[in-house]
Amino acid sequence: MSFSFVNYKSHVEDGDTVIVYMGQIKKEALQIKKGSVLNTKFGQIPHSYFIGQKYGTKVHYKKSWLYLLYATPELWTTTLPHRTQILYTADISMVLLQLDLKPGSIVVESGTGSGSMSHAIMRTIAPTGHLYTFEFHEQRAKIAKEEFVRHGFGNIVTVAHKNVLLNGFGLSSVADAVFLDLPSPWQAIAASKDALKTSGGHICSFSPCIEQVQQTCVVLEEHGFKDIRTMECLQRKHDIKTIKIQEPNFGKIEEEEICETEEPRMKRLKEEVDENNHQGKEETVDKRPSVAMSTRSERTVDLVAVRPIKQMPGHTGYLTFAELYP
Repeated sequence: MSFSFVNYKSHVEDGDTVIVYMGQIKKEALQIKKGSVLNTKFGQIPHSYFIGQKYGTKVHYKKSWLYLLYATPELWTTTLPHRTQILYTADISMVLLQLDLKPGSIVVESGTGSGSMSHAIMRTIAPTGHLYTFEFHEQRAKIAKEEFVRHGFGNIVTVAHKNVLLNGFGLSSVADAVFLDLPSPWQAIAASKDALKTSGGHICSFSPCIEQVQQTCVVLEEHGFKDIRTMECLQRKHDIKTIKIQEPNFGKIEEEEICETEEPRMKRLKEEVDENNHQGKEETVDKRPSVAMSTRSERTVDLVAVRPIKQMPGHTGYLTFAELYP
């Protein structure tokens, strides 16, 4: 069975792209080739040793160990060779959601870059959708095309070496959505409108600077786009720990303690009264204050507390979305 990011198979074969996991800060993408070796701090491991191994299992070789993970767009994003700056899962997931992508969607992307966003789009629109992706750098476009074919996306992607800011997409009324990752996205808004279907569609622009966002929003409005909005996706880490607090006292605790303390004492007093009446003696009344009435509860409860850490990483960029209606 040929390797694909879309489909899954159980065992490693020659030619597969495998994610080799050797710890949280040490993982890499590896294309399996007979005769090649993987260099680790414990020595070399031949690729032939991986062939036939089951995906997801821990593999031991001499003094070293690692996990062989099946490649997904998310794992590929964290291990791919960087030819440009890339988008990460926080932004990618929001783009896929807001563009309403699904199997069968037709998407236009510019630029291709290192292919991080492209892999996520293609996994989402497979098997019947199509991605038209444009890259102005010829060598990057060539490498990206080879990766897409190797990863099983060859039949749902068209890679073009083209400067869309000068020449447009060359597409008319075919796309459900357009994604722009360009230095001056406002210059590609007109071409994006032409590429979207006459029945309407979605557009998203990724920009690292708010000044780029401002210019893009102005041009989007000029070309009739509606519902223009900008988002900033931040990953916020939290500390979680268990703390002990005194249980809130709304009178219930004391009432329970009074009942627990008073019940046997009142029973004893009743028996004494009955005995005195039987012997003709006057009833004795115990006027001592109840011990339970002066006792406050010392009960505590465990509470799971969550709080954000003091430091928060800066933004990766701004995502501007808009809709083109029929």
